[in-house]
Amino acid sequence: MKKGEPDAFGIGRYTGQSTVTDRQKIAAEVKDVEIPLAGTEKATIETNKGTIIAELYSKDAPKTVANFIRLSESGFYDGLIWHRFEPGFVIQGGDPKGNGTGDAGYNIVFEKNSRKHELGALGVARSEDPNSGSCQFYICLSPQPGLDGSYVVFGKVLEGMDVAQKIRVGDEITKISISK
Repeated sequence: MKKGEPDAFGIGRYTGQSTVTDRQKIAAEVKDVEIPLAGTEKATIETNKGTIIAELYSKDAPKTVANFIRLSESGFYDGLIWHRFEPGFVIQGGDPKGNGTGDAGYNIVFEKNSRKHELGALGVARSEDPNSGSCQFYICLSPQPGLDGSYVVFGKVLEGMDVAQKIRVGDEITKISISK
């Protein structure tokens, strides 16, 4: 792995092959980097099926959004797969193990907010413990009101919902970049 020059957030993107342990080291290195949030952040999620652009809700879930930005800008997500596809429910990715059991080596605090699990909502995947979110995230393929209040919604797809609907297990997250 090779680290690039710091970006607008002060984080350098790692490139090259990496293992689960490498990715957890990347996450540990950036987990405490201060991220100045402007409230206008957008994520560009490049996949092998196309590009998805999402707005991030930094006012409603600031710690969650900051964590997602750190991991995205460090290259943590680059080359990972979408490991879950539930038709009409969600696609899920961001797991360094690629099977739904991996994490970044740390958890983030549950940030309950009033955002709804509507079509295109980005949410934090977790286990039964509300504070067990880490690096895995999902995109709702249809409204999921049963998840409201129980999982953190931290963004919503603005463009590329057609791409999200085409993603299947094994498809790749090529790169996630953040703009202010």
